[in-house]
Amino acid sequence: MSAPDSLKSILFAFFANLAIAVAKGIAALFTGSGAMLAETIHSLADCGNQLLLVLGMQQTRQAPTDDHPLGFGKSIYFWSFLVALVLFSGGGIFSLYEGVHKLNHPGALSFPWIALGVLLFAIVAESVSLWGCMREVNKERHGRNLVRWFRESRSSALIVVFGEDVAALAGLAFAFLAIMLTLLTGNPVWDALGTLAIGVLLIAVAFFIAIEVKALLIGQSADPQTRQQMHQFLSGCPQVDHVYKLLTLQFGPDIMVAIKARMMPQASDQDLIKAINTVEAAFRARFDSVRWLFFEPDVDD
Repeated sequence: MSAPDSLKSILFAFFANLAIAVAKGIAALFTGSGAMLAETIHSLADCGNQLLLVLGMQQTRQAPTDDHPLGFGKSIYFWSFLVALVLFSGGGIFSLYEGVHKLNHPGALSFPWIALGVLLFAIVAESVSLWGCMREVNKERHGRNLVRWFRESRSSALIVVFGEDVAALAGLAFAFLAIMLTLLTGNPVWDALGTLAIGVLLIAVAFFIAIEVKALLIGQSADPQTRQQMHQFLSGCPQVDHVYKLLTLQFGPDIMVAIKARMMPQASDQDLIKAINTVEAAFRARFDSVRWLFFEPDVDD
């Protein structure tokens, strides 16, 4: 997944969430619905999250320094992890608080049809945002189902945007159902229960996003499919006799690779160096995301 594609997906989600947040806020003001207020805070938190992701992506492009010789690719993981915390605190906890408050102090909704209309608009807008995100997700799924892609993807920004979009659509569905049941039964408890459901949903999504991003933040290899392709490529090189070790480490959109291999016999040291350089050049041409490549020839593991 290239940075420009991720940026496109993030900006798509930002403008959608900004329009939705304004519409939800107006509806919450007129209706007094806790579910609508929770959804407003949710959308505002999402807007802030997307700005943090853009900041993280800008930092990944900084050139390496003496203190950071491998660059700043991991910056995006820090900001993605922070986004998960914002989603947890800014959206989930507030929604739980508002839900409990509404249970203890229930009140009738005003102009519920306004809320339902805004929610329908938001569902359409979020569906468009998720469609834009899925276009980018499908480019790197390579036949994997969404759960497996979510677990194996190294595109933290895309993981976050996908999780937010799914949570947003599910939250809108909860809010719509809660207000509809409140309207049909006249019982405001349904609105409070919908608010609580939104809070639980946001906390659950934030938890799963945090788990995936934490692994990248600590240090995670390239995805399994890429590692397999790299190993197969090296094993197929006529200059390589046997691959002992293939270590990879993901740095945002870039990958560091360390190879330990036995080379085919060469007539001289110079020929061995030329063979290694040939393999490295072919490897970089095949895997353009490799930014650092270290090759160690050896005769034993």
